[in-house]
Amino acid sequence: MIDPRLKYADAITLNRIRFLHPAIREKVREAYLTVNYKLLGKGVRLRFPYTHRTNETQDRIYAQGRTVFFDFKGNRLGIVTYAKGGQSIHNYGLAWDIVLLLDKDGSGSFETASWDVTADYDGDLIADWLEVVEYFKSELGATWGGDWTGKKVDKPHFQLDFGFSWRQLKERLLNRAITEEVIDGVKYEWVRLD
Repeated sequence: MIDPRLKYADAITLNRIRFLHPAIREKVREAYLTVNYKLLGKGVRLRFPYTHRTNETQDRIYAQGRTVFFDFKGNRLGIVTYAKGGQSIHNYGLAWDIVLLLDKDGSGSFETASWDVTADYDGDLIADWLEVVEYFKSELGATWGGDWTGKKVDKPHFQLDFGFSWRQLKERLLNRAITEEVIDGVKYEWVRLD
């Protein structure tokens, strides 16, 4: 039997979840499917724009607003992250970012992205973003970047880090405390969390 929640899921996000650390992959997938099926209204979908990031991707994002000032359209870029490659929980497959997709024209294309944390697009009197936050925190035990203080507040960010800092995860990786997995013909090294 096909899971009815898949009808409300974003295929791009389901693919990206495949690249999360094996210790959290299925739990996050289940939570993601439930959020779309039960919490968000018909015209709203949740997308994960980022899950696992390579160090190279992390460095490219880190450069935005520092050494890369404009995108290909000439738009000014601001700082996106304070973490270089190896310094983000994303680099270990233990973090994901979110964005809400809106189907404003009713076509089912979900053509508009929103990072508005106060909007109630589905009309249930609860901000959709905060519904997602509360679900991921309560059901997964995820840390939300919106709870951080200072300039590092990161409202799209969630992580399940098992109590490890990026420094500890990097050290485990360098000491080869890893497991390996091949996904789509590419070998991934996952830090052991035991």
